[in-house]
Amino acid sequence: MTIPSLRYITLALGSLVATGVQASPANSAHVKSTTDLLGKIVAMETVKGRGQVPVMAEFLAKKLIDGGFSPEDVKVERFEDTATLVARYRGNGSRRPMLISNHMDVVEAVPADWTRDPFTMITENGYHFGRGVYDNKLDVALTVSTLLQLKAEGFRPSRDIILVFSGDEETDMRSTQALSTRFPDAEFLLNGDGGGGTLATDSKAVVYGLQTAEKTFATFAISVSNPGGHSSRPRRDNAIYQLAAALQKLAAYEFPAQSSEQTRASFRFTGQQIGGELGKAMLRFADNPNDAAAVAVIAADPEYVGTLRTTCVATLLSGGHAENALPQLATATVNCRIFPGVAVESVRARIAEVIADPQAKVTEVGKAFASDASPLRDDVVQAVRKAVDANFKGLPVVPGMSSGATDSLYFRAAGIPSYGVSGAYVRPEDDYSHGLNERVPVSTVARGLKHWHVLVTELAK
Repeated sequence: MTIPSLRYITLALGSLVATGVQASPANSAHVKSTTDLLGKIVAMETVKGRGQVPVMAEFLAKKLIDGGFSPEDVKVERFEDTATLVARYRGNGSRRPMLISNHMDVVEAVPADWTRDPFTMITENGYHFGRGVYDNKLDVALTVSTLLQLKAEGFRPSRDIILVFSGDEETDMRSTQALSTRFPDAEFLLNGDGGGGTLATDSKAVVYGLQTAEKTFATFAISVSNPGGHSSRPRRDNAIYQLAAALQKLAAYEFPAQSSEQTRASFRFTGQQIGGELGKAMLRFADNPNDAAAVAVIAADPEYVGTLRTTCVATLLSGGHAENALPQLATATVNCRIFPGVAVESVRARIAEVIADPQAKVTEVGKAFASDASPLRDDVVQAVRKAVDANFKGLPVVPGMSSGATDSLYFRAAGIPSYGVSGAYVRPEDDYSHGLNERVPVSTVARGLKHWHVLVTELAK
């Protein structure tokens, strides 16, 4: 799960929280059946290597078929040791299809470290607990349950609605890459693994984040090598010293500030809420991204610098082979989060230029995958507005960029505009995705069902 970029502002809002007007509860039987579904799929240990993603995919496929989907329209495809699920809700074809994305896999959870069994959903103190109960099985359950409800209601969409569930988003995303190329006629994608609502400490609604962009995750190795020798005979071209000097130059360098309509909207909203010097700087930057003084203030805060520019930081270091030998090789791993629209190779070249040492080689580790931001489509924005109003009338909806990656990355790169529109509303202090005692408020199931029902019907009516 990529957390909406605005979730961390809640603690700064204090009395400025916007409460909105909560809508009436969702149908209790629908909430119960969705909660039961969530509990069943949480119990499936869809961690890499356990072979349970195909089991979960087949379980969901049967549920969809039993609920009215044609067997020909529901496909489970094994993909190495995982699987994908594709289910097509047929429309009248007057409009191009829309995709709904989620992932079925979860990160590892060690039972001995948890207060409760991570693979048994336990409900207490107003929360559902369990691995994946938030990331991302909540929206899996919500979207499957919503489409089954629409089938029961006899809803006839104007376009095909296609579920595209991946099986390895938390690892190498190969199934995602495969799925992203199979629907060239899709008009756009809605992703339950991004965006979502923020609640304050007192559980009042703050903001809904619409994810429209993600930074590119890229890793580079900076390596220095030489013949080495005996440690009793030091030489000037010590590989470790050369690498250290290169890293000092990189540490002092800042990539240029950049902006998009999404990040400017994010800064404008956040600046209005938090006030003070930082808030004023955000407002100035939103109006004028060339304001160097505003950039300096924002960049000084680690919570916000990632929204401002490409960032590269050393994360791993290795060098030498014996305590009594000069190092023959020293290598640093540098992780970059690259602003949408910036080429990965240009960042590698810039790192090489900054360190300015021809003996230091800068190479990409693996293969990064980049995609540009999705446009703010009027139909999607208006549908999200109505979906948010179904739970919290008038709650601000703010587009934003995530610093991490979701399945949307590959669909955007394939030319399909993608939007993070999770039905979850959580407090930042309750976000334990990937961590111990993962949880989600019980209330978010009812809210999520209303959210997805409005969102899908608005975009496919």
